[in-house]
Amino acid sequence: MDEYYNELVAGEDTSKIPQVTLGFWIVKILATTLGETGGDAVTMSMNLGYLVGTAIFAAIFAAAVAAQMGARRFHPFLYWTVIVATTTVGTTLADFVDRSLGIGYLGGSSLLAALLMFSLAIWYRTLGTVSIASINSRQAETFYWVTIMFSQTLGTALGDWMADSTGLGYGGGALVFAAGLAVITAAYLWTNTSRTVLFWAAFVLTRPLGATVGDFLDKPLDHGGLALSRYTASASLAMVMVLLILLLPQRAGEHPA
Repeated sequence: MDEYYNELVAGEDTSKIPQVTLGFWIVKILATTLGETGGDAVTMSMNLGYLVGTAIFAAIFAAAVAAQMGARRFHPFLYWTVIVATTTVGTTLADFVDRSLGIGYLGGSSLLAALLMFSLAIWYRTLGTVSIASINSRQAETFYWVTIMFSQTLGTALGDWMADSTGLGYGGGALVFAAGLAVITAAYLWTNTSRTVLFWAAFVLTRPLGATVGDFLDKPLDHGGLALSRYTASASLAMVMVLLILLLPQRAGEHPA
């Protein structure tokens, strides 16, 4: 199976994962914010509930990731479609775990953090690395997307916990996660900390940052939000994402281990 996969992606660029640049992180944060407003639009504005919303977005994710894994090379819009799909299903799934199952934000965050660590541990035990530079087989790409799904879901739960349970609100929560990303950036620039560790730390933290910003945009005024239409916010974020994907360099390439 992996030999067939390698034949599919053979060519000038064998990676189907984009280069990790500043543009990558900007689009990633927009995608996570869109996931929050889009997920809330379906579960809350349409009154479909968390379980139905999760089922809808899980089906979209399954179709998108199947197309991504079957692609021969990197396609920017396809890749970011899968990322947005993980953020929307992560939003609704985290809300279902936190609220519908009644285990609370801290309980949900703890459970999802354990699942993320388990995914990374199994990935490392199986392939010997969790670096995105190693995604050159179908098995590695499967681990990659499963891990991203857990990280996006955990990020939603962390964002809700920080904003609601600590009393910081959406703006305060966003500042905390932005500060965390600043620390990671400093470690990247001025230390020899593993780039793989920094990548996954940043990937996790950009999700709650986007979640708190998304909540700030669409939650009611008496809950500390701006009470913007979820449909309008989602459409605006999607348009900005499309524009940035067209304007910013989006290409596959080598990734530092």
